[in-house]
Amino acid sequence: MIVGTEWLIEALDANENALRDAEILREIFARVVKDLSLKTLGEVFWHQFEGERGITGLVALTESHLACHTYPEHRTATFNLYCCRTRPTWNWEANLEELLGAKIVNVRKIERGNSQSQRPNPKSKIAGGEA
Repeated sequence: MIVGTEWLIEALDANENALRDAEILREIFARVVKDLSLKTLGEVFWHQFEGERGITGLVALTESHLACHTYPEHRTATFNLYCCRTRPTWNWEANLEELLGAKIVNVRKIERGNSQSQRPNPKSKIAGGEA
């Protein structure tokens, strides 16, 4: 039984000024929401940090959530989209190349609640000790 799909996205070697620009990130969120016919619950939360001026954004969706974190000092942005209903894959590569100037975009898709997924061994070693 699959209860949702989660996409983990990394935009690398991006334009550091774009990663500091809240309007560009708002445009990315707006496109994702519109293109995938998602519905927001309330307002998007945005916070711009001191120093390097990275930005965090988060919006609750009726389908779950969309979040981003930018790291201008590392020319990197990360995004997380979780949908509890089937949705097509958004073209993260083309959109993040266009809007953030990302040279590399890594997208991982995870089906949540997948009974076919390998389950962790409770006795396996975990970094820093044993389980």
